[in-house]
Amino acid sequence: MSRPLKVTAVAGSYKLPSRTAALVAALTEKLGQQIAIDLHQIDLSEIGGSFTASFDPRDLPARVQKDITAIETADLLIVATPVYRASYSGLFKHLFDLVNYEALIDVPVLLGATGGSDRHALIIDHELRPLFSFFQALTLPVGVYATEADFENYQVKSEALKARIELAIARALPLLKHRVTVTEASLQAI
Repeated sequence: MSRPLKVTAVAGSYKLPSRTAALVAALTEKLGQQIAIDLHQIDLSEIGGSFTASFDPRDLPARVQKDITAIETADLLIVATPVYRASYSGLFKHLFDLVNYEALIDVPVLLGATGGSDRHALIIDHELRPLFSFFQALTLPVGVYATEADFENYQVKSEALKARIELAIARALPLLKHRVTVTEASLQAI
């Protein structure tokens, strides 16, 4: 691959530090160890108050418009959210309400979530996959769910979680490498 993969990572937590941000960091770090990436990080805790009153992306502050553009032009999205009352937060959803509904067609999305216990693990399949299916995005087959017990001082400590992160990245790599190769070939043909 001659160009880095454009990765936009969204940590959907309301605060920093957070286990959700730590999960996103672990995923992007593992990916960056395997292939060259150009990372754009979005922390909802930093921009949340900037877009809550807007339903039109043109009315957003410049920083949030840049974040929306990064989502819409990514080669890969890595998104993770904490579980609030069995779902993602309204703020997380509203961020994606501002994304053009056609911008994510066929874009690979690596899904992640954090929660207080294992009983919320189905958020990936019952909440996040349908959200990104609306966009016709390509949700990757292995999502990553983590509980409080998987972290220590906002760092991944669980060997099982480390293995799941490694598996998610390993399963994503063939598609990601192919995507960049096809995009490069298309650009060279122009």
